[in-house]
Amino acid sequence: MPEAQTAEPGPTQFPMTRGRCPFDPPPELGRKLREEPVSRVRIWDGSEPWLFTRYEDVRALLTDPRVSADPERDGYPAQTPGVKARRTRFRSFIGMDDPEHAAQRRLLTGDFMVKKVQRMRPRIQQIVDELLDEMLAGPKPADLVQAFALPVPSLVICELLGVPYADRDFFHRCSKILVSREATVEETLAATEELLDYLARLVEKKIDDPADDVFSRLATGQVATGAMTVEEAAAMGQLLLVAGHETTANMIALGTVALLENPDQLAAVRDGDDALLANAVEELLRYLTIVHSGRRRVALEDVEIGGQTVRAGEGLIAATDVANRDETQFPEADKLDVTRKARHHVAFGYGVHQCLGQPLARVELQVVYRTLYRRIPTLRLAAPVDELKFKHDMVVYGVHELPVTW
Repeated sequence: MPEAQTAEPGPTQFPMTRGRCPFDPPPELGRKLREEPVSRVRIWDGSEPWLFTRYEDVRALLTDPRVSADPERDGYPAQTPGVKARRTRFRSFIGMDDPEHAAQRRLLTGDFMVKKVQRMRPRIQQIVDELLDEMLAGPKPADLVQAFALPVPSLVICELLGVPYADRDFFHRCSKILVSREATVEETLAATEELLDYLARLVEKKIDDPADDVFSRLATGQVATGAMTVEEAAAMGQLLLVAGHETTANMIALGTVALLENPDQLAAVRDGDDALLANAVEELLRYLTIVHSGRRRVALEDVEIGGQTVRAGEGLIAATDVANRDETQFPEADKLDVTRKARHHVAFGYGVHQCLGQPLARVELQVVYRTLYRRIPTLRLAAPVDELKFKHDMVVYGVHELPVTW
């Protein structure tokens, strides 16, 4: 009898499952970085985009004008069915290419400039202190996510944008659906519509009753003059509101878990000077890279990246989480070292689409990490790490709950 033919294994399914260490990228991504830095992967819809894992290739991809961030283009590797469905209703500048992207982003750069954000530091400190006062006066153990990690950036972004913090339960619920990998198309579209309608009404109110906030400036400077529609302003606001609290909240909670599991690093953060604190924030951003589903693009024309020719119309995924573990850039990359010079990480992306709010995120994290561990030097987990529920089901990684005591 002839020997049975063994089928060639197909591309690896992406995203992949993390290993035993909840802070590390999936082991298969590490293997690809070492052995197969450019490869095809299969995503939820059966398409097979190219996956890039090396640091230099990721940066090259994210700065190449021959690839597009526009999710409406054929071949774009959408993260979930819901994200793909949303693109017909929700369009923000992170899904645009220049010059349209640059024109929209310019409307917001003044609100996120380093100097302006630094002027917010005393108010951020006040928010952090007040929330810690409430947590310390409450029962133990406490859920650090609900008591502290989520309220801090939610309050900050609400005040910056001009969104009533009293409505936080509503937009937290919508946001949770929008960043879920498991939400259905119907759930995603419903949450999108709810949040867009809410923000559109808010923009309309700001036209007649403006204040010193981002929505007021969009309402009076863009919508009222006809330069932007109410719907466009609401879409821009949805991006800022969701991204402005989801990412930082997860960095606060997950960063705390990582530091509690590395007490020498926590001590360095608690006792170090401002320079070391700033270093520590960059290292935690690199080490954790909470946007763990890659930055998505599609080729506009044939392009060679990392020695691989990508044809026009083919999708590309830049795996920033494993690129931030590239030993050529970060020796002993799997080790958390808060003294490491890690500012060149790609946790915020790279190129023209890198995170607009990164100056704000840095200040928030600096204030939080310094204050939390100094005010509660005996802070500890109230449950083993392997019992924590990590956000494998979300586009943004973190923990759903974080029981702590002191």
